[in-house]
Parts: sequence; structure tokens; C-alpha cells
Amino acid sequence: MIYSMTGFGRGEGNNDDYAVTVELKSVNHRFKDTRFKMSSAFNSIELDMKKRLNEKFKRGSFDIFVNYKRSESNSKFADIDSDKVKSFISSIKEMTEGAGVQVTADATSFLRNEFYVDQDLSKDKRLMSATWEAFDAAVESLSASRLSEGEKMLKVIQNHKKQYEGFYQFINSKADSFQESVEEKLKKRFHEYASELNVDEPRFMQEVIYYLEKLDVHEEINRIQAHLEKLDKILSDGGEVGRQIDFLIQELNRETNTIGSKSNLKDISDSVVQMKVQLEKIREQGLNLE
Repeated sequence: MIYSMTGFGRGEGNNDDYAVTVELKSVNHRFKDTRFKMSSAFNSIELDMKKRLNEKFKRGSFDIFVNYKRSESNSKFADIDSDKVKSFISSIKEMTEGAGVQVTADATSFLRNEFYVDQDLSKDKRLMSATWEAFDAAVESLSASRLSEGEKMLKVIQNHKKQYEGFYQFINSKADSFQESVEEKLKKRFHEYASELNVDEPRFMQEVIYYLEKLDVHEEINRIQAHLEKLDKILSDGGEVGRQIDFLIQELNRETNTIGSKSNLKDISDSVVQMKVQLEKIREQGLNLE
């Protein structure tokens, strides 16, 4: 299977006390990068979250969003420290009575952090349980999203590869006739100017052979065929294909450019241009694959 590095996943975790939502977003990256956007209550499990992401995904840039809310039965009022509230009211009463000032307050006045029972949410097993449930669901959702996107990219790559192969086969069919046409032109020119140039024909033909060897593109054609077969295998095997595709595209570009530099035929030059266009499109898609 082939995975894209682009995807989105969402998961939820619920129990009687908390409802937790985790969202994961990923885009392409040369290596791996993670950014957390969540309450400090979850700092204690951040490293474990990174570890699970590393086990599931090989490359990508990840944004992790964690949000939670209490259930109605576990409202903030349940965490208010009554002793702190009583102490506050008593202190205010003493100050206001002495100053002859009347102060009023409603229930929401005591929802500030200083009135809560001192507690460490990172040790709240109910909250952590709901968080892991949501995180694991988000990871699976992200994995499915990246797989779906990867399958789409695979089809695009195969389409561009097919077009590249069409131009490649055309050049392959012209390789022999190209050399023959060059040889015929050189021989014709030789016979036209032989008497004027006073050149020895065997010596001239030796130079022609040397020149034709430099124009021979069969080696490049054979190497391109080998690279295309390797690309087929990579796409078939799946896994971490992004870097492998990038390397093969570099090799295919090198051989394609060499063919272009050796040929002065318009049909072959035009085919080389189109082959390079298809290779660039494959490379762009490969950059988004894991």
C-alpha cells in the first residue's frame, strides 16, 4: 500500500465525566515534525503520543489538536473549594463592613481558578482514558485518509508514467533509423566533396563510425527500461516509496537529457521535451508520498 503524507483524522473519546476530541492534520515533510496544540494538562502524555505517531507513520508534518469538555454531571461547580469561597466571603465582609460599603456577588463570581480545588488533571484517569480513546481513533482516521489520498496519487503517477513510456517507445523505434540517416548523409557529403577535400575514404569512414558511436542512444534506452521496471516494482511493493521515486526520477531525467543532447532530429527532441514534462509531474506527486 502507498500512503500520502497529506491527510486529516478526527477521533472522539467519551465517558461519564469527559468528552475529548482529537484532530490530526498532516502534510508532506522531508522527515517528521510534530506540533501539539492542547492544554498543559496533556503535557505528560505528549511523548507517548509522539511515539505512537512514529510507530504508525514514517514521514510527514503533523499538527495535533486536543480539546476536552466536562460532562454536565462533572461541571466546574463540582470542583469549587467551599472553604476557599467561605474564606473569601468572610474577608470581604470584614473589609466592607468597616468601610460601610455593600458588596454583592453571584455564583459565577466563584468560577475563577483561585476558587477551584487544587488538582492535577494529568493524573485524572478518566480524562486520560477518554483522551487516548480519541487519539487512537484519530490516528486510524488519519491513516485511512492518507491511504485514500495515496491511492489517488498512485493512479496519477501511473498515468504520467504511461505517457512517458509512449514517447520512450517512439524514440526506441527511431534509434536505428536515426543513426542510419546520419551515416547516409555523411557518406553523401563525402562523395560530393571527396575530390576537393582529398580525404582518404577508409580514414573518413573510421571517423564516421567514431562519430556514430557518440550518437548511439541504445545504452540510454536500455537504462531507461531498467529504471521503468524498477519504478513498476516500487509502486507495486508499496511502503516508503517517496524517496525511491525521487531518486529514480533523477536517473530517468539524466538518461532522457542525454538522448536529447545526442539527437538533432525534431521528432526525437520534441519527444524528449514531453518525457521531461511527464517526469516532473511524477516527481511532484512523489514528493507527497510517504
